[in-house]
Amino acid sequence: MRPELKSSNGALGRVVAGAVQDRNSYTQPGYPAPYGAPGYGAPEVRTMTMDDVVVRTVILLAVTGAAGAFSWTLLPDALALPVVLGAALIGLVLGLVISFKRVTNPFVISAYAVTQGLVLGIFSRIFESFYHGIVLQAVVATFGIFFGMAMLYKFKVIRNSPRFTKVIVGATIGLVGLMLVNLVAYFFSDNGIGIRAGMTGKVGWLPIVFSLVVIVVAALSFVIDFDMIEQGIRYGMPEKYAWAMGFGLLVGLIWLYMEVLRMLSYLRR
Repeated sequence: MRPELKSSNGALGRVVAGAVQDRNSYTQPGYPAPYGAPGYGAPEVRTMTMDDVVVRTVILLAVTGAAGAFSWTLLPDALALPVVLGAALIGLVLGLVISFKRVTNPFVISAYAVTQGLVLGIFSRIFESFYHGIVLQAVVATFGIFFGMAMLYKFKVIRNSPRFTKVIVGATIGLVGLMLVNLVAYFFSDNGIGIRAGMTGKVGWLPIVFSLVVIVVAALSFVIDFDMIEQGIRYGMPEKYAWAMGFGLLVGLIWLYMEVLRMLSYLRR
């Protein structure tokens, strides 16, 4: 039985779901010849390796970082809001297209990384203006959590399972739902439903607890993604799907970074 590929990260899960069919199309006995040409053999397809995933992920992180550095250092304050809104909208569209259309094109995925970098750069500049040094702390904490989860997975301290996946998926959906409700509630109340706090002022216990829960769920979701990458390599996915894996990890890292940045701002008060 082939391993079933699942992920709490919808971006990663939907993209790689088509890899099974894609890979099978190259490996079926008696591969159909185009236009009925006799003797046509299956094409050589290089399979994905862990090095492929690592290299693609590093490339996407570098693109995101470069775009973030640009928006932080060179973008005038007057253009910050329009750029954030535009980049966020374009990034949302690209993310949905990549996920639902199972895109593995490196240029499309890199374009998504650029949009996210622009947004992250501006938000990071805002947080840094209130709390000096917080961005460096957030970056170190984010990658510390990521590599910590990678080590826990590698040494089998935490492993994926169907129940584990269901819990993380359910928690992710619930958290995102609460964030959307809170966003709508802001139109009727200055504090929304109370799960978030502003940039300054006193912070209650609810925003801190909520942010901590988000960080824990975001961290645990990497376990499922690591498992998917491991299964994908074992299954023999084509090399192009390394871009999909890198995209999924990038989405998770961005989510984790933004939440760590928010949590650190609470702890600084």
